[in-house]
Amino acid sequence: MSVFKFKEFSIIQEKSAMKVGTDGVLLGCWVSCEKANNILDIGCGTGLITLMLGQRNLIGNVTGIEIDKIASQEAQLNISNSDWEERIEIKHTSLQEFTSQLKFDLIVSNPPFFPQNKSQQSRDIARHTNTLSFEELIDNAANLLAEKGILSVIIPKDSEEYFCKIAATHKLYCNRVCYIKGNEASEVKRVMMEFRFVISIILTEYLTIETARHNYTDKYIQLCKDFYLKM
Repeated sequence: MSVFKFKEFSIIQEKSAMKVGTDGVLLGCWVSCEKANNILDIGCGTGLITLMLGQRNLIGNVTGIEIDKIASQEAQLNISNSDWEERIEIKHTSLQEFTSQLKFDLIVSNPPFFPQNKSQQSRDIARHTNTLSFEELIDNAANLLAEKGILSVIIPKDSEEYFCKIAATHKLYCNRVCYIKGNEASEVKRVMMEFRFVISIILTEYLTIETARHNYTDKYIQLCKDFYLKM
């Protein structure tokens, strides 16, 4: 069985198309979640970020939604095996069909971002925007977000301007951003952003993951040390 073990929980990912990855771990570590009472994880996969937020926020309720049936089943299993089962709910649904009477203080997503293709393979569906475009993500998130809530995502750096432009049409503005490099010699490939319904000075951060292969920077270790076993 394929299992990824963290310090306080494990992720069974035997059948799911998308396995534990650096993008999800980074967003789960970085996002501002401590004061949120109601949290929504869009496209939760096997429940990685959902569980990370359950660990970091000991008072909030977390809902994870996942369109893929197999992934949602493994997410439910992972939640059931955790210490935070009573505060976490997994729903097998698309964002477009998801409804909630509650507004969320935090909405987080590691969304599909590759251009649409015609593949019916589950991994391709999870990675491409066939089932969830940036426009649909932002539109639905804006309707589900509380007045003082935060929308947080991790996306490719080259999608940053486009994503911010769409967000602004829904009166969501970037207040915090982190640019991510694999190493000092590499280009920025990913960006994490937090959006609110208010314009303010943007808090800008930079993160380099490695100094050499498997030699991690102090900042990366500090960010992820509560989760990775060997940190």
